Amino acid sequence: MGTSVPFSLPGIGVPRSVLAVYAHPDDPEVSCGGTLTQWADAGVEVHLVICARGDKGSNDPATDPDALASQRAEETAAAAVVMGLTSAENLGIDDGEVVNDSALRRALVERIRRVAPDVVVAPDPTPLLFGSSYVNHADHRAVGAAVLDACAPAAASPLYFPDAGDAHLVGRILLSGTLEPDVYVDITGFVDRKVAAVLCHQSQISDPAEVGEVIRNRSEAAGAEVGLGAAESFRLLLLS
Repeated sequence: MGTSVPFSLPGIGVPRSVLAVYAHPDDPEVSCGGTLTQWADAGVEVHLVICARGDKGSNDPATDPDALASQRAEETAAAAVVMGLTSAENLGIDDGEVVNDSALRRALVERIRRVAPDVVVAPDPTPLLFGSSYVNHADHRAVGAAVLDACAPAAASPLYFPDAGDAHLVGRILLSGTLEPDVYVDITGFVDRKVAAVLCHQSQISDPAEVGEVIRNRSEAAGAEVGLGAAESFRLLLLS
């Protein structure tokens, strides 16, 4: 069983700044929307980087990928307002083509050094299978691995990407979508905002009521593991 916390983290309390990095539009809202919203409401600078355009997020073969990516960018911006984020940007990589290469690591290092976050939030790259019915998307795994490599050691070493800003050591990383959670953030008072942020992604939702129910049920189930009304779970890495 993990540790339940409000919105502080061991060794730093409430962070001054946070950088969340995810693969697709709507990933952060589903994975950590309550936590990001709670931090933003507390005055924390919360920055978001999405790596992929979201251009393949449709089962309709007649979909125009560029039009879909444009719509999803608007949805991301709307969700960022709901969560109160300081900034949100998209790196513009096509869905399914995100790889943990030097170009992506450099882009992440530049943003880490510019934001100088106390905490980085990202997907856990290690799970491949969740039970017997879900294969973790390759983009999720690539982003998680790239974030870890960008944080340790690249962003902290001035010899990696020396033109990407002054070195910055990330002290804490929270990994969502993990099979080994050890920190549960209490989002009991923020589930409505999490649901509202997820529902901004209208292109991905056919039944808003059903999606809202799923989000609430998952949040309550995570909270029940540690005696909370609702929670989001993470694996915490302590780098300093």
